[in-house]
Amino acid sequence: MKMLITCVSVLLVICSGFVAGCATQGEKHTAASVVDFLYPDSTPVIQPSIPQLKLPLRVGIAFVPGASIYGHKSSLTEQKKMELMQKIGEHFKTHPYVKDIELIPSAYLKSKGSFQNLQQIKTMYGVDVMALVSYDQVQFTDQGFLGLTYWTIVGAYIIPGEKNDTQTMLDTVVVDINSRKMLFRAPGIDHVKGNSTPINLSEQLRLDSDNSYEQASAQMIENLDLQLTMFKDKVKEHPEEYKVTSTPEYMARTGGGSFNAIWLGILAAVGALSILSRKKVSPK
Repeated sequence: MKMLITCVSVLLVICSGFVAGCATQGEKHTAASVVDFLYPDSTPVIQPSIPQLKLPLRVGIAFVPGASIYGHKSSLTEQKKMELMQKIGEHFKTHPYVKDIELIPSAYLKSKGSFQNLQQIKTMYGVDVMALVSYDQVQFTDQGFLGLTYWTIVGAYIIPGEKNDTQTMLDTVVVDINSRKMLFRAPGIDHVKGNSTPINLSEQLRLDSDNSYEQASAQMIENLDLQLTMFKDKVKEHPEEYKVTSTPEYMARTGGGSFNAIWLGILAAVGALSILSRKKVSPK
């Protein structure tokens, strides 16, 4: 009887170790968090001040530094990041309150660099605000072992997992560097249900990873378009929260400069007609 109990105990230990091994080996998790970058543990919490926005704005776009979990590397290469940032920049450019877009390489952002790092970027590139892109992707092949929990500036997203799933979260947070205030954010979420066999599992997971990033980025950019439009209205509706000054360049972009030019042209024409009329009536 004692031998039977001993054998059962050994089997339980082996099985529990096997299950734990499956939970680790069946998981691929890569992430880059805006919260970890802007507010590392050693950084004291500073209350954001009122943004002083001088229109049109110079915007920098960058991916925050990522971290590998269990030694896995993200499939987001630097080239893919630049391509995605280019797409984001194109949507910023459609708005007159944005002047220039700077795509910041990943090497210029430090792990947990916080706002001190952003001040360095501001000095180097002359940008006013930063669009910080973060990501969180989980891939796993064992049902019930993992769910995606992604902490954002405003809370957490929790998504349960299934077998051979790929779950992706992309998030763009736009912050004013000097005031340290978040202006707006645009998330994108995607969920790919896998159906691969053990033979082509690695290849299929890689394809699912790329496709999931593409789908999440498409949703994020759609939300970004909405937030960019809403931001202009939010500034007008809450002047106590945003101090905005418009340069002559911005006035020209929005039509104010064109109106002034037309008015000056009319005054010049009236002046010229007045001079001509005086010449005609003057005695010879």
